[in-house]
Amino acid sequence: MNRYLERFSDVVDLVAGILLGLCTILIVASTVGRYVLAWPIPDSFDISRYLIGACIMWGLASLGYRGGHIAVDLLYEPMGPRGRRILNFIAWALLLAFTAMLAYMMFFRLASAYRSNEATFDLRIPVWPLIGLIWLGCASAVVTTAISPFVRREPEDIDPLEGHGV
Repeated sequence: MNRYLERFSDVVDLVAGILLGLCTILIVASTVGRYVLAWPIPDSFDISRYLIGACIMWGLASLGYRGGHIAVDLLYEPMGPRGRRILNFIAWALLLAFTAMLAYMMFFRLASAYRSNEATFDLRIPVWPLIGLIWLGCASAVVTTAISPFVRREPEDIDPLEGHGV
């Protein structure tokens, strides 16, 4: 099972990296087009906004599995192993609750954009596929956050460069 989760996490990291690369290329190309050639790429602002949102959500999915979020060392370090496990559980439970609510609300945003035929300003490109990409990142974050505490129970299972999960 751990092997499949590692593979899933690698795919999540790959998707996040590709989205970040696409977003960077789009923003740089639009900036060069606007200020050097006086011809901006149509809808680059709208598309880059959605791509940045997708990058954040897919990054959150990676964080949910790897446990590299912000650590409160002031509380965590002085605690014993039992206190650390309790604090880890509280942190993962809060993160899971947040990501589940976020995915739930993003699904309604996706459905709303689909039903209303929401589109970009210039080219009238439907935005629901981009919002769907954001929602998939949220849903992946729920999966990785829900599974990770059960797979990685001991602090020794966590790479020191990835953080300890609090």
